[in-house]
Amino acid sequence: MTVIARRLAGHVARGLVMVFVVATISFFIIRNIPGDPMAARYQKLLEQGMSPEAAERATAVMYGFMPKGTLWEQYTDYIAGLFTFDLGVSVTNPGTPVTSVLAEAAKWTVLPVLAGTLASFLVGVILGVYAAVKRTGKLGDLLAISGSLLHGVPQYVLALLVGALFTTLIPILPMGGTADILFEPGFNAAYIGSLIEHATLPVLTYALASYGGWILAMKSSVVTVLGDDFILAAELRGMKRSIVFRYIARNAILPLFTVLALSLGLLFGGAIFIEKIFNYPGLGWLLIESVTNRDYALMGGAFLLITLAIVLANILADLFYTVIDPRVRSGGEVS
Repeated sequence: MTVIARRLAGHVARGLVMVFVVATISFFIIRNIPGDPMAARYQKLLEQGMSPEAAERATAVMYGFMPKGTLWEQYTDYIAGLFTFDLGVSVTNPGTPVTSVLAEAAKWTVLPVLAGTLASFLVGVILGVYAAVKRTGKLGDLLAISGSLLHGVPQYVLALLVGALFTTLIPILPMGGTADILFEPGFNAAYIGSLIEHATLPVLTYALASYGGWILAMKSSVVTVLGDDFILAAELRGMKRSIVFRYIARNAILPLFTVLALSLGLLFGGAIFIEKIFNYPGLGWLLIESVTNRDYALMGGAFLLITLAIVLANILADLFYTVIDPRVRSGGEVS
């Protein structure tokens, strides 16, 4: 078995265990939250004089299902349903499977997260190299300060500032929703343009929230590489500055690829604040709505999907690093 296959098998096994643990913990925690809407509806119908059977049928009709059995029986049914991707039925959307609701919301989170993270990664890496090379000059200081400032600002504060700037002070971008209702959904210029306009603020916030970390990490990595013996040897041999610069950037960026994959997974959790502020109906916004409405099945599904995204990000980070670093691929240790 190759190194990549062994590492993949190990990560998949650990990932499955993590998903199982999170599913179990979230199941019991969520169902101990007070305020079950189905139980409240069922109890109200009983108080109105309905028989238990009639009240159960009426509640099932309203919400599309009615949990039966003990908590342990519900748990075993829930875990069994995970193997068939059956996460139950949403209370907020009566009769609609949780997987359908999550799939609809996830597509509005994936694209902005990807666009914002990749844009900030590219800009942060490039400017981080210059910040390290020019660290004794004003440009290097300015870039490092900009990274430190943005890195220290919470995501929700950035979202509020960006929203206030581009929707109130300079009202050039819409805030709320995914597209203008006047445009017919489809592959047409008007609708696509509206999608881009509505996604600009979330994407910009994701990018600004990540930019500071990338530029500081890249600067630190480049400074470390600058002290390596092979850089000094290349300069003593009289190699061109551009070639030396390429060696520096190539070696310094390796550790950041792992962080890139991990940050994509973690931003799914961070999307909660950004999507709520911009009223952007993605996975984070859906999670808050499910908590507000005590939609247990949808809440558990959202937690599980975010966990799965983080697990997959860890697996991709390790595999990608194995592919790009020959020392790992050959089974050697990374120094």
